[in-house]
Amino acid sequence: METQLLLKIIHMTSISVLLVILLARGLTLFKGVQGNQPNPAGRTLWVTLQHLSVTLIVVTGIVLLALKDFQVETWFYAKIILFLVMLSSLMKAYRKTDSILLVQRRAGWGIALVALLAIIALVMIKPSFG
Repeated sequence: METQLLLKIIHMTSISVLLVILLARGLTLFKGVQGNQPNPAGRTLWVTLQHLSVTLIVVTGIVLLALKDFQVETWFYAKIILFLVMLSSLMKAYRKTDSILLVQRRAGWGIALVALLAIIALVMIKPSFG
């Protein structure tokens, strides 16, 4: 199998896994919460899977960019910004401090979910700006 195709398959699978993890981990903000903290059940597993999928997305994305000689379309920059928004929202939503209210955690999770869905839509539509 061609290297670029294999990397694309790994990249897309990682994105699908991240979407499932994001949805499943979001349930911890709605069921079994303890004060302002999400449900601690399975926290280590969810964090591990989320970090693994995000790492695979970043590594395969960089390798795919290198294979394309870093030539990108204009919508790619929007995708990168949305990815950073998703990461920062997830960091806010799941930070281990009691100073963040549960409603703020839920909002951060919602923003991350919308950003990931927007990234998927951008990739599917591939709009031409300009």
